[in-house]
Amino acid sequence: MKRQIILLGPFVFWWITQPLSVLAVTEADVEAVGKETAAGNVFIWFLCAIAFLKISQKIDSFLSSLGIHVGNTGGSMLEEIMIAAKGIAGSKSYSKGGSFHGGSFHGGGSSNNLHSPSFLSGGLAGAVSRQFTQSTMNTVTGQSNNPIGRMAFESSMKKGGEFANNVTAAVAKGSISHAGTMTGTQAAAALSSYMGHTDNPDSPSYSNVEIGGGRIMGTETSASHPNGSAFGLYSTEQYLPPEGNYETIKTADQSTWYRQYAADTVERTPYMTETGKIAYRENIVQKLPPVPKRKDRV
Repeated sequence: MKRQIILLGPFVFWWITQPLSVLAVTEADVEAVGKETAAGNVFIWFLCAIAFLKISQKIDSFLSSLGIHVGNTGGSMLEEIMIAAKGIAGSKSYSKGGSFHGGSFHGGGSSNNLHSPSFLSGGLAGAVSRQFTQSTMNTVTGQSNNPIGRMAFESSMKKGGEFANNVTAAVAKGSISHAGTMTGTQAAAALSSYMGHTDNPDSPSYSNVEIGGGRIMGTETSASHPNGSAFGLYSTEQYLPPEGNYETIKTADQSTWYRQYAADTVERTPYMTETGKIAYRENIVQKLPPVPKRKDRV
Protein backbone atom coordinates (compact mmCIF):
# COMPACT_ATOMS: atom_id res chain seq x y z
CA MET A 1 0.00 0.00 0.00
CA LYS A 2 2.95 2.34 0.70
CA ARG A 3 3.98 1.88 -2.91
CA GLN A 4 0.56 2.93 -4.14
CA ILE A 5 0.61 6.01 -1.90
CA ILE A 6 3.98 7.09 -3.33
CA LEU A 7 2.80 6.50 -6.90
CA LEU A 8 -0.34 8.50 -6.12
CA GLY A 9 1.72 11.46 -4.82
CA PRO A 10 2.69 13.00 -8.20
CA PHE A 11 -0.85 12.45 -9.47
CA VAL A 12 -2.37 14.21 -6.44
CA PHE A 13 0.13 17.08 -6.79
CA TRP A 14 -0.72 17.49 -10.47
CA TRP A 15 -4.44 17.25 -9.72
CA ILE A 16 -4.25 19.89 -6.99
CA THR A 17 -2.29 22.31 -9.16
CA GLN A 18 -4.71 22.11 -12.09
CA PRO A 19 -7.51 24.72 -12.37
CA LEU A 20 -10.24 22.09 -12.25
CA SER A 21 -13.68 23.41 -11.43
CA VAL A 22 -14.52 20.22 -9.55
CA LEU A 23 -12.10 21.32 -6.78
CA ALA A 24 -14.05 24.54 -6.15
CA VAL A 25 -17.63 23.42 -5.76
CA THR A 26 -19.91 25.96 -4.13
CA GLU A 27 -23.47 25.73 -2.92
CA ALA A 28 -24.52 27.68 -6.00
CA ASP A 29 -22.86 25.10 -8.21
CA VAL A 30 -24.65 22.30 -6.39
CA GLU A 31 -27.97 24.06 -6.75
CA ALA A 32 -27.26 24.71 -10.45
CA VAL A 33 -26.55 21.11 -11.38
CA GLY A 34 -28.50 19.34 -8.67
CA LYS A 35 -27.34 17.32 -5.71
CA GLU A 36 -27.46 14.04 -7.62
CA THR A 37 -25.21 15.34 -10.42
CA ALA A 38 -22.73 16.86 -7.93
CA ALA A 39 -22.57 13.61 -6.01
CA GLY A 40 -22.05 11.79 -9.28
CA ASN A 41 -19.05 13.97 -10.13
CA VAL A 42 -17.44 13.22 -6.77
CA PHE A 43 -18.12 9.51 -7.27
CA ILE A 44 -16.47 9.60 -10.71
CA TRP A 45 -13.31 11.16 -9.25
CA PHE A 46 -13.34 8.54 -6.51
CA LEU A 47 -13.46 5.81 -9.18
CA CYS A 48 -10.53 7.51 -10.96
CA ALA A 49 -8.49 7.31 -7.77
CA ILE A 50 -9.33 3.62 -7.32
CA ALA A 51 -8.43 2.96 -10.97
CA PHE A 52 -5.08 4.69 -10.47
CA LEU A 53 -4.32 2.44 -7.50
CA LYS A 54 -5.13 -0.61 -9.64
CA ILE A 55 -2.78 0.65 -12.36
CA SER A 56 -0.11 1.15 -9.70
CA GLN A 57 -0.40 -2.50 -8.75
CA LYS A 58 0.07 -3.49 -12.39
CA ILE A 59 3.14 -1.26 -12.64
CA ASP A 60 4.48 -2.85 -9.46
CA SER A 61 4.26 -6.27 -11.11
CA PHE A 62 5.94 -4.95 -14.26
CA LEU A 63 8.81 -3.36 -12.31
CA SER A 64 9.23 -6.55 -10.30
CA SER A 65 9.63 -8.54 -13.54
CA LEU A 66 12.45 -6.14 -14.49
CA GLY A 67 14.27 -6.94 -11.26
CA ILE A 68 13.50 -3.56 -9.64
CA HIS A 69 12.59 -3.85 -5.93
CA VAL A 70 9.07 -2.51 -5.60
CA GLY A 71 9.31 -2.45 -1.80
CA ASN A 72 11.90 0.36 -1.75
CA THR A 73 9.59 3.32 -1.27
CA GLY A 74 10.88 6.56 -2.71
CA GLY A 75 13.90 4.93 -4.32
CA SER A 76 12.76 4.55 -7.92
CA MET A 77 10.35 7.42 -8.50
CA LEU A 78 12.41 8.66 -11.48
CA GLU A 79 12.21 5.23 -13.11
CA GLU A 80 8.44 5.13 -12.65
CA ILE A 81 8.03 8.59 -14.14
CA MET A 82 10.23 7.71 -17.12
CA ILE A 83 8.36 4.47 -17.77
CA ALA A 84 5.01 6.21 -17.48
CA ALA A 85 6.23 8.94 -19.85
CA LYS A 86 7.17 6.27 -22.40
CA GLY A 87 3.70 4.80 -22.16
CA ILE A 88 2.05 8.20 -22.61
CA ALA A 89 4.30 8.92 -25.61
CA GLY A 90 3.24 5.64 -27.18
CA SER A 91 -0.42 6.44 -26.54
CA LYS A 92 -0.02 9.85 -28.20
CA SER A 93 1.61 8.36 -31.28
CA TYR A 94 -1.23 5.88 -31.53
CA SER A 95 -3.88 8.58 -31.23
CA LYS A 96 -2.18 10.60 -33.98
CA GLY A 97 -2.69 8.05 -36.71
CA GLY A 98 -0.93 4.91 -35.46
CA SER A 99 -2.54 1.60 -36.31
CA PHE A 100 -2.01 -2.11 -35.99
CA HIS A 101 -1.37 -4.45 -38.91
CA GLY A 102 -0.64 -8.11 -38.41
CA GLY A 103 0.07 -7.68 -34.69
CA SER A 104 2.63 -4.90 -35.18
CA PHE A 105 2.16 -1.25 -34.32
CA HIS A 106 2.88 1.31 -37.00
CA GLY A 107 2.90 4.98 -36.17
CA GLY A 108 5.11 8.00 -35.80
CA GLY A 109 7.57 6.71 -38.39
CA SER A 110 8.58 3.58 -36.45
CA SER A 111 7.55 -0.05 -36.40
CA ASN A 112 6.96 -2.25 -33.38
CA ASN A 113 8.03 -5.83 -33.98
CA LEU A 114 6.65 -7.20 -30.72
CA HIS A 115 3.54 -9.21 -31.42
CA SER A 116 0.48 -8.18 -29.43
CA PRO A 117 -3.26 -8.51 -30.11
CA SER A 118 -4.02 -4.85 -29.46
CA PHE A 119 -2.31 -1.64 -28.39
CA LEU A 120 -4.38 -1.41 -25.20
CA SER A 121 -4.31 -5.14 -24.45
CA GLY A 122 -3.75 -5.54 -20.73
CA GLY A 123 -4.77 -1.94 -20.07
CA LEU A 124 -2.39 0.97 -19.54
CA ALA A 125 0.17 -1.23 -17.78
CA GLY A 126 0.24 -3.56 -20.80
CA ALA A 127 0.71 -0.67 -23.21
CA VAL A 128 3.51 0.79 -21.07
CA SER A 129 5.18 -2.63 -20.84
CA ARG A 130 5.17 -3.13 -24.64
CA GLN A 131 6.39 0.41 -25.30
CA PHE A 132 9.20 0.02 -22.76
CA THR A 133 10.22 -3.34 -24.22
CA GLN A 134 10.28 -1.89 -27.75
CA SER A 135 12.39 1.02 -26.55
CA THR A 136 14.80 -1.43 -24.90
CA MET A 137 15.02 -3.42 -28.16
CA ASN A 138 15.96 -0.25 -30.03
CA THR A 139 18.56 0.51 -27.37
CA VAL A 140 20.33 -2.87 -27.41
CA THR A 141 20.45 -2.81 -31.23
CA GLY A 142 21.91 0.71 -31.29
CA GLN A 143 18.90 2.42 -32.89
CA SER A 144 18.21 4.63 -29.86
CA ASN A 145 19.44 5.18 -26.31
CA ASN A 146 17.21 4.53 -23.31
CA PRO A 147 19.46 4.41 -20.19
CA ILE A 148 16.73 2.96 -17.99
CA GLY A 149 15.89 0.32 -20.59
CA ARG A 150 19.55 -0.64 -20.88
CA MET A 151 19.90 -0.82 -17.10
CA ALA A 152 16.79 -3.01 -16.80
CA PHE A 153 17.99 -5.26 -19.63
CA GLU A 154 21.46 -5.74 -18.14
CA SER A 155 20.06 -6.36 -14.65
CA SER A 156 17.63 -8.98 -15.97
CA MET A 157 20.29 -10.51 -18.24
CA LYS A 158 22.68 -11.15 -15.34
CA LYS A 159 19.99 -13.23 -13.65
CA GLY A 160 18.77 -14.95 -16.79
CA GLY A 161 15.51 -13.04 -16.38
CA GLU A 162 12.44 -13.29 -18.55
CA PHE A 163 12.55 -9.62 -19.59
CA ALA A 164 16.07 -9.87 -21.06
CA ASN A 165 15.31 -13.19 -22.74
CA ASN A 166 12.12 -11.81 -24.31
CA VAL A 167 14.01 -8.81 -25.70
CA THR A 168 16.77 -11.09 -27.04
CA ALA A 169 14.18 -13.39 -28.63
CA ALA A 170 12.39 -10.44 -30.26
CA VAL A 171 15.67 -9.21 -31.79
CA ALA A 172 16.74 -12.72 -32.82
CA LYS A 173 13.48 -13.48 -34.63
CA GLY A 174 12.81 -9.98 -35.93
CA SER A 175 13.49 -8.50 -39.32
CA ILE A 176 16.95 -6.90 -39.50
CA SER A 177 15.54 -3.94 -41.44
CA HIS A 178 13.18 -3.11 -38.56
CA ALA A 179 14.56 -4.69 -35.37
CA GLY A 180 18.25 -4.39 -36.25
CA THR A 181 20.92 -6.71 -34.85
CA MET A 182 22.66 -7.16 -31.51
CA THR A 183 26.43 -7.58 -31.57
CA GLY A 184 29.52 -7.37 -29.36
CA THR A 185 30.02 -8.39 -25.75
CA GLN A 186 26.41 -7.51 -24.92
CA ALA A 187 25.17 -9.98 -27.54
CA ALA A 188 27.45 -12.68 -26.13
CA ALA A 189 26.10 -12.13 -22.60
CA ALA A 190 22.51 -12.00 -23.91
CA LEU A 191 23.04 -15.31 -25.71
CA SER A 192 24.33 -16.96 -22.51
CA SER A 193 21.16 -15.85 -20.74
CA TYR A 194 18.95 -16.89 -23.66
CA MET A 195 20.56 -20.35 -23.69
CA GLY A 196 19.94 -20.74 -19.96
CA HIS A 197 23.64 -20.69 -19.03
CA THR A 198 23.52 -17.98 -16.36
CA ASP A 199 25.48 -18.72 -13.15
CA ASN A 200 26.86 -22.00 -14.52
CA PRO A 201 30.67 -21.95 -14.57
CA ASP A 202 30.81 -25.04 -16.80
CA SER A 203 28.68 -23.45 -19.51
CA PRO A 204 30.12 -22.48 -22.90
CA SER A 205 31.39 -18.97 -23.51
CA TYR A 206 30.54 -17.05 -26.66
CA SER A 207 32.30 -14.47 -28.80
CA ASN A 208 31.84 -12.73 -32.18
CA VAL A 209 28.08 -13.06 -31.68
CA GLU A 210 25.53 -11.49 -34.02
CA ILE A 211 21.82 -11.83 -33.26
CA GLY A 212 19.02 -10.96 -35.70
CA GLY A 213 17.04 -11.94 -38.77
CA GLY A 214 16.08 -15.39 -37.46
CA ARG A 215 19.76 -16.33 -36.96
CA ILE A 216 22.33 -16.30 -34.15
CA MET A 217 25.92 -16.63 -35.34
CA GLY A 218 29.14 -16.69 -33.33
CA THR A 219 31.99 -18.70 -31.86
CA GLU A 220 31.57 -21.13 -28.97
CA THR A 221 34.36 -22.17 -26.61
CA SER A 222 33.51 -25.13 -24.41
CA ALA A 223 34.68 -28.53 -23.23
CA SER A 224 33.55 -29.94 -26.58
CA HIS A 225 35.19 -27.11 -28.51
CA PRO A 226 38.23 -26.01 -26.44
CA ASN A 227 39.80 -24.14 -29.35
CA GLY A 228 36.59 -22.38 -30.28
CA SER A 229 34.19 -23.36 -33.05
CA ALA A 230 31.97 -21.27 -35.27
CA PHE A 231 28.28 -22.06 -34.91
CA GLY A 232 24.96 -21.06 -36.40
CA LEU A 233 21.51 -21.11 -34.82
CA TYR A 234 18.54 -20.92 -37.18
CA SER A 235 14.95 -20.44 -36.05
CA THR A 236 12.84 -23.47 -36.93
CA GLU A 237 9.92 -21.08 -37.52
CA GLN A 238 11.79 -19.23 -40.26
CA TYR A 239 14.29 -21.69 -41.75
CA LEU A 240 14.22 -25.13 -43.33
CA PRO A 241 16.47 -27.81 -41.81
CA PRO A 242 20.12 -27.17 -42.76
CA GLU A 243 22.33 -29.47 -44.80
CA GLY A 244 24.78 -31.76 -43.02
CA ASN A 245 24.86 -32.55 -39.32
CA TYR A 246 22.71 -30.46 -37.02
CA GLU A 247 20.71 -30.71 -33.81
CA THR A 248 17.49 -29.08 -32.63
CA ILE A 249 17.66 -27.27 -29.30
CA LYS A 250 15.34 -25.23 -27.09
CA THR A 251 16.14 -21.81 -25.68
CA ALA A 252 14.92 -20.17 -22.46
CA ASP A 253 11.66 -19.04 -24.08
CA GLN A 254 11.00 -22.62 -25.30
CA SER A 255 11.66 -21.64 -28.91
CA THR A 256 13.32 -24.29 -31.10
CA TRP A 257 16.46 -23.66 -33.15
CA TYR A 258 18.61 -25.68 -35.53
CA ARG A 259 22.22 -25.64 -34.34
CA GLN A 260 25.22 -26.37 -36.54
CA TYR A 261 28.92 -26.23 -35.83
CA ALA A 262 31.76 -25.65 -38.25
CA ALA A 263 33.03 -28.90 -39.79
CA ASP A 264 36.32 -29.91 -41.35
CA THR A 265 36.32 -28.76 -44.97
CA VAL A 266 39.00 -29.13 -47.62
CA GLU A 267 40.01 -25.74 -48.96
CA ARG A 268 41.82 -25.75 -52.31
CA THR A 269 44.05 -22.83 -53.29
CA PRO A 270 45.33 -22.76 -56.91
CA TYR A 271 48.93 -21.90 -57.78
CA MET A 272 51.23 -22.03 -60.82
CA THR A 273 53.95 -24.70 -60.89
CA GLU A 274 57.44 -24.24 -62.32
CA THR A 275 56.35 -26.02 -65.52
CA GLY A 276 53.50 -23.56 -66.02
CA LYS A 277 50.74 -25.89 -64.91
CA ILE A 278 47.99 -25.08 -62.43
CA ALA A 279 48.02 -27.11 -59.23
CA TYR A 280 46.17 -26.83 -55.93
CA ARG A 281 47.27 -26.62 -52.34
CA GLU A 282 44.80 -28.37 -50.07
CA ASN A 283 44.21 -27.38 -46.47
CA ILE A 284 41.67 -28.63 -43.96
CA VAL A 285 39.81 -25.73 -42.36
CA GLN A 286 36.82 -25.37 -40.05
CA LYS A 287 33.89 -23.96 -41.97
CA LEU A 288 30.15 -23.66 -41.43
CA PRO A 289 27.85 -25.32 -43.98
CA PRO A 290 25.78 -22.99 -46.18
CA VAL A 291 23.00 -21.06 -44.47
CA PRO A 292 19.73 -23.01 -44.85
CA LYS A 293 16.88 -21.65 -46.96
CA ARG A 294 14.25 -19.42 -45.43
CA LYS A 295 10.72 -20.77 -45.46
CA ASP A 296 9.30 -17.51 -46.83
CA ARG A 297 11.62 -17.68 -49.88
CA VAL A 298 11.00 -21.24 -51.00
